[in-house]
Amino acid sequence: MVDLSVNICGVQCNSPVAMASGNAGYGLEYQAVSGFSNRDVGAVFLKGTTLEPKLGNKPERVWETPNGLLNSIGLQNPGVDYVINHLLTQLDYSQTQFFANVSGSSIEEYAEVCKRFDDTPLAGLEINISCPNVKKGGAAFGNDPDMAARVVEACRQSTTKPLIVKLSPNQTDIAEGARRVVDAGADALSAINTLMGMSVNINTWHPDLGNNQGGLSGAAIKPVALLKVHQVYQVAKQHGIPIIALGGISCAEDAIEFMLAGASMVAVGTALAKDPLLIKKMNKDITRYLTKRGMQSVSDLTGKLELNSDTVLC
Repeated sequence: MVDLSVNICGVQCNSPVAMASGNAGYGLEYQAVSGFSNRDVGAVFLKGTTLEPKLGNKPERVWETPNGLLNSIGLQNPGVDYVINHLLTQLDYSQTQFFANVSGSSIEEYAEVCKRFDDTPLAGLEINISCPNVKKGGAAFGNDPDMAARVVEACRQSTTKPLIVKLSPNQTDIAEGARRVVDAGADALSAINTLMGMSVNINTWHPDLGNNQGGLSGAAIKPVALLKVHQVYQVAKQHGIPIIALGGISCAEDAIEFMLAGASMVAVGTALAKDPLLIKKMNKDITRYLTKRGMQSVSDLTGKLELNSDTVLC
């Protein structure tokens, strides 16, 4: 028997494959898909939630690119109170683990959203520090280690739930960013968030996205994500905290690569749009891989990457 369960901050998950925030809605949308079951999913990371309702950005909000997808949704959501009172009440917590995704435009907003989620059945909170800091002219919290640490520190004081901090790849040194948020109280790390990108229409001479730029996800960013996860793992293993990896994962082989690079769990996002039953298939393929190698637990893959000894920096 192969054990696919993983432990994330004391939360037992029945699969190493989760549904990434922004792709699974609020955990209800996939219930209408024939053959889908949350029991096959290790965890569901809910759509980003802010203190007050947000309408999001003007269209176009999503634009397909070669091997990837640009999105600029603008955190459209009904606000934390509606999520708690009308959406969380509809979830079946016996099937899988649910984590909120907390977003905000100020440190105070992050802290307040965490406080309101604290008294809910959710397993934990994922802090999206890639949101713009309005008070500092729109720079993302996640790109400034000092600001990121302050956000996490405020969130830590507002909740007793496990905090998973979602790291931005658009910062100068992601390992240093990871160290700072761990010191501030993060219980786990999620890496990576989307890369910033743009698509241009040569006929109109305008960007294709209504917000001009957006986050790039999908297979195109996988090599970048793998390197970032490996770099973050050097910090995470010193503190004994897990990493949830995401960025272009679309099959079991991808998941295994990320676990070898240091992840304890992986999250699938863009690929779910093409195949809503993907995670069930990945579980079977991961089980087959472990069985073939005589391994009994998926956790035994984490951090087993063996670097080549003769390397040249470039």
